[in-house]
Amino acid sequence: MEKIKIGDIVGRKSYHKDILFRVKNIIDTKTGQIAILIGMIERVEADSNLQDLEKVSEERIQEDLNTIQKRIESKICELDKIEENRNKYTITGKILHLDGDKKYSEKSYRYYKKLGLHAIVKNIPEYKQPKVVYKLLKIYQPDILVITGHDGMIKKNSRYDDILNYRNSKYFIETVKEARKYDKETNKKLVIFAGACQSYFEALICAGANFASSPGRILIDFIDPLIVAEKIAITERYKYITIEDIENELRDGKQGVSGIGANGKMYRIIK
Repeated sequence: MEKIKIGDIVGRKSYHKDILFRVKNIIDTKTGQIAILIGMIERVEADSNLQDLEKVSEERIQEDLNTIQKRIESKICELDKIEENRNKYTITGKILHLDGDKKYSEKSYRYYKKLGLHAIVKNIPEYKQPKVVYKLLKIYQPDILVITGHDGMIKKNSRYDDILNYRNSKYFIETVKEARKYDKETNKKLVIFAGACQSYFEALICAGANFASSPGRILIDFIDPLIVAEKIAITERYKYITIEDIENELRDGKQGVSGIGANGKMYRIIK
């Protein structure tokens, strides 16, 4: 068996290699080596015995990457049509996006830039996000905050209300609470998306998120948080956006993302 190392793209044999993962770390335990895995397309974090992992072919990697690229290109085409109806006096909402995954941060920045949106993207590990979000909000003063990265349930299909059963939800929840402290002081009416794959949806909404993942405790697509931020950014302030306005653009609809909704953040300068 070919040796698995950090950075390799792998699949889990016991799951028929249904998801592509990048090996984030390898840990020695009493029962053997365990790999910490992060999704290549989905915002999921998992672990696996090294023996259950197998490198995947370049063809399979390219196939999965092409799938997400087609979704991104489709979204850009859709927004181009909307852009034609805007004039130079239209200002879209400003986005601050905190992402625990470096590669996703880079992809997210390129996505926002191609769409012509005003976005600041910061690669910040999930556990550090609560410590820095207040300061970053003070600096950038965004209209929309995206808090994401990787997550996952440690024991699936049970203990839904146990915060310790989620890999990173506690950090996302703390970050939302810190953001709402800033919002209370400034009355900015910040719109917040928070969460990743299988995140503790109910707790994120209770903490103050407008939209969050994942009601169905399922995997969400890399692009799902970006779609929510984009929709809020290009919708006029007097319009209220609900999940029903967005669900058809998300890979798994309301099972992946839901929330209480928010007003758009676009406005027009009167001349």
